[in-house]
Amino acid sequence: MAGARRTSRDIRSDSRLDVLHAVLSATETTRNEIARSTGLSPATVATVVGELITEGIVVETRMSVGRVGRPTAALAMNADRGRVVGVDVAETYVRAVLFDTALEQIGFAELERDEHLLEPDLIVDAIGEVLDRVVAQAGLAREQVLGVGVSLPGLVRSSSGISVFVPYWAWHAVDLDHLRDRVRLPLVIDNPLKAIATAELWLGRGRYVSNLVTVNLGTGVGAAMVLDGRITRGATNSAGEWGHSLLVLDGRLCRCGRRGCVEAYVGAPGILQTLGEIAPDHPLLDATLQRDAIGAMARAASGEDADPAVRETIARTAYYLGAALADLVAVVNPAVVTLTGWTTWTLGSHLLPAVREHLREQAPGPSILDLELEISTVRGNSVATGIATIALERFLADAGLITTHIPLAL
Repeated sequence: MAGARRTSRDIRSDSRLDVLHAVLSATETTRNEIARSTGLSPATVATVVGELITEGIVVETRMSVGRVGRPTAALAMNADRGRVVGVDVAETYVRAVLFDTALEQIGFAELERDEHLLEPDLIVDAIGEVLDRVVAQAGLAREQVLGVGVSLPGLVRSSSGISVFVPYWAWHAVDLDHLRDRVRLPLVIDNPLKAIATAELWLGRGRYVSNLVTVNLGTGVGAAMVLDGRITRGATNSAGEWGHSLLVLDGRLCRCGRRGCVEAYVGAPGILQTLGEIAPDHPLLDATLQRDAIGAMARAASGEDADPAVRETIARTAYYLGAALADLVAVVNPAVVTLTGWTTWTLGSHLLPAVREHLREQAPGPSILDLELEISTVRGNSVATGIATIALERFLADAGLITTHIPLAL
C-alpha cells in the first residue's frame, strides 16, 4: 500500500526537526550555519527559528559583531523550557533519567529488579517509584515536567489494539491504564530499539548519515534501523527483532521458543552459556545476577593474568556477533553500525576489534565497503535518552510544531 501523501505541514515539520537537530548538534550555532548544515534556505531557517523562539524551544544566547554587517545572534536550545524524563525498564533494573530540554542529563534514579519477577503491577510500582524519586531529587514541581517516556521491552502495536509483549510476561489495556494513572503526566511508551534509534538520530551518528543500524546488547539483543533518515518500525512497530533471527540451525534453545537465535549466543545469558560450555565449573556461573557476572567477566579478561576461559568466551562471542552482523549488513546495507546497551559498555572494548575482523571476513561484497562499526557515541543510558527524546517530540507535536507520529501516547 502506498504511503500517506505528504502535506505542506509535514514539510514544515521536517524543516523544524532539521533545525532542532542542527541546534542540538552544535550546542551553539547561528542561522547562517544552520542553513549551511541543513541545506534549507536562509528564509526558511529564519522563519523556523522565529517559531521555535516564540515557543521557547530555542533562545538567542549572545550577539557577535563582525567587521561588516549587522551583529549575528547565536542560538541554542532553551534548556530551561522544562524537563523530560526517560524511564528504561529492563529485565534487571528500572532507571529514570531526568533531562533538560537541551537533552542534557541532570539527574537519575535506579532500582535493581529481580529478573524473575515480571508481574505488571510490580513494574508499574517500580516505574512510579523511580519517577517520583528523580523528580523529588531535582526539587521539581510536577508541572515543570513536560513529559515522561517509558521504554518497555518488546512493545507491539497491532491492528487489533495495543499490547506489550515480552517472553514470559504480557501487559494488557488495564495495565497500561494503571501506568498512566500512576505517572499522572503526559506519557509515551515505546520499545528500547525505537528509543535507541531516536537517540542516534538526535544525538549520535544519525546526525551525519541517513542509513545506520544500532545494535543493543543486553539480556536480549535487537537492531534499531534508520533507513533514509527514518526509523524503521514495520507494520506493528516490532521491526528490529534481529535477536530472534537464525544464527545456528537447530542450535541453542532461545527464550522465544526457537532454536539457534542470535540472542541465544550474544545476549547476556547466551554469553554465560558459552562460558559454561568452555568451563562448566567456572565460579562466575554462580552469580545471581547477569550484570554482576558480565561485569566480573570484563575484569577477568584484563591484564597479563587474564582468565583463559573468559578470554575464550569473549572470542567466541565476538565470532558469533560478527557473523550475525554480516547477515544484517547484507540485508540493510547501512553506512554505520553502532553498538550500545549495558553489555556493550561492559565488554565492548574486549569485543570490538575481533567483531570488526569477523564482520569484514564474512560480510558479502559491496555491503562492507566503507562500513563503520563502532561503539555508540550516545553516552549514558541511550534507551532512557531516546525515550525521553520521544517524550520531547510528543511535547513538540502537542504544540503543533512537528507532525512526527508518536507510537503510543497515553
